[in-house]
Amino acid sequence: MSVTKESHGDRIFEIVNYCIVTLFFLIVLYPLIYVLSCSISSPDLVATGKVILLPKGINLAGYKRVFQDSNILTGYKNTLFYTAVGTIINLIVTVPAGYALAKKELPGRSFLMYFLMFTMYFSGGMIPTFLLVKSLGLYNTRTILLILGAFNTYNCIICRTFFAAIPKELEEAAEIDGSSRFRTFLQIILPTSQALLGVMVLYFAVAHWNSYFSALMYTSDDKIKPLQLFLRKILILQEASSSMLEGLDDDVIAEQTKLKELIKYSVIVVSSLPVLILYPFLQKYFAQGVMIGSLKG
Repeated sequence: MSVTKESHGDRIFEIVNYCIVTLFFLIVLYPLIYVLSCSISSPDLVATGKVILLPKGINLAGYKRVFQDSNILTGYKNTLFYTAVGTIINLIVTVPAGYALAKKELPGRSFLMYFLMFTMYFSGGMIPTFLLVKSLGLYNTRTILLILGAFNTYNCIICRTFFAAIPKELEEAAEIDGSSRFRTFLQIILPTSQALLGVMVLYFAVAHWNSYFSALMYTSDDKIKPLQLFLRKILILQEASSSMLEGLDDDVIAEQTKLKELIKYSVIVVSSLPVLILYPFLQKYFAQGVMIGSLKG
């Protein structure tokens, strides 16, 4: 068996690729490390620009101020619930719809696609939606935060495109063995679609985790509000307290201003860390060969 040797040009090309990828990696990584370092560094050193990469003068005042709010844990609990349950609902609604729309034999397939795409650009508007939510008795309930936006047209199109690329031979072989369409979807299509499901889980989970406008519009009870609203409240209160310092000693004003910046960095870390932890577990599906080993011949 002959072994093809790597040419000099191929090695240069590979080295250049590694350098470019490493450069992009550092460009993305630096802001994350910088924000984390600023959130635990001395406010004086942060304000004077002495924190460049690693933390200096460890100070957890920002995190103490954030977690002084008793609603933070409630917000975390609510957001975890909305993210987990909401993502499952999104998958149940969106993925099968994408699979159905990928079938050319589906009656009215073109009309359905045009109808769904129309909703991407046009909606009833904020006030009609609010009135509808009120009339249905869903205002100030957890349900509205779970079902509002349960179907995402853009993600459905991604699913449709993915399923359309799956060889028909897989389904035909399953049908010959007596499998129903529903069973084929559950036992044949979904197991070979882990890459798609991983991406969809990440998309939906991040959207739910970062969502705050729907909760701002349709909830008023602190018991069901997500984390983002409580973090927003902390920032607003901190801004308000800073604006009320006029006439006080300059040193006091300076200290409060530094603390305000520290709180901002802490809020960024508190709100982003769970998503950053989730991403590595799903990243492997992005470049995974979906059909490897599923079809021979």
